[in-house]
Amino acid sequence: MALAQEQTLGVENTVNTTVDKIELALTTIITKVSNAIPNLLLGLVLLFIGLFFVRTLLKIIDRRFESRNVDPSLRGFLRSVISFILYALLIITVISNVGIQTTSFIAVMSAVALGVGSALQGSLSNFAGGVLILIFRPYEVGDYIENNSGTEGTVQKIDLLYTTLINAKGIMVFSPNGPLANSVIRNFTKISSRRIDYAIGISYNDNIKVAREVILKVISQEKRVLQTPAPEVFVDALADSSVNLIVRMWTERADYWSTYSSLQEKIKVALDEANISIPFPQQELHIIKGDTKELDA
Repeated sequence: MALAQEQTLGVENTVNTTVDKIELALTTIITKVSNAIPNLLLGLVLLFIGLFFVRTLLKIIDRRFESRNVDPSLRGFLRSVISFILYALLIITVISNVGIQTTSFIAVMSAVALGVGSALQGSLSNFAGGVLILIFRPYEVGDYIENNSGTEGTVQKIDLLYTTLINAKGIMVFSPNGPLANSVIRNFTKISSRRIDYAIGISYNDNIKVAREVILKVISQEKRVLQTPAPEVFVDALADSSVNLIVRMWTERADYWSTYSSLQEKIKVALDEANISIPFPQQELHIIKGDTKELDA
């Protein structure tokens, strides 16, 4: 009997202890929840206000993109990036006001961003160049451009990483936007007229004035050459084998290549008819005859 009573008392004590622990845990949870209710309410208020603010700001950004005629591909990408940043800041703000520590989370995200940035350094450079090109528009689709490295062609497509060109030989060229944005870009489509330059060498025995008159006469007969500014021919250098003349004239951009090729041939034919030679590089060799007796000795 005594043993049974002791076992019963032990079970009752265990049950009482368990009940006390449960009551303590529930009391602790209720206390924490009660204390967290103001922070939770504040977090919900901040969440709704933040969502309204983010959506309003995105609408304003969309209207600004449309008013500034930002490229559609760039518009969508920038809106996605801005939206992600705004929502991420909103979530971090709400979580921190609720009482959850966000320091470690921010540190991890920063480390991940740094690692990804280091791994994609070249691509990020091209991406930044693409953003600058699409914002400032130094060229557009259909423009004929050339940069310092000699890459040239008609722009077919502008992406965030590469610009697609078709060169004069019909070859498709993919130019990275990073180097392209950081170089000097020559846009031949944005101009209304272009200057044609020839370097023509004549013999020292030919008359410079006659050569100038012959060239200007040929130019005056070409209707595609603009008269303002007036064509000009002048001496550029007294070279080793020739007197070098510079010929300059202006033509409409669309007529540049046809005028350039046809006039060059006409000038050559006219100079030949006027007996004005275009010399090639040459050297004169003088042989001095002396007394060869000493050499024979």
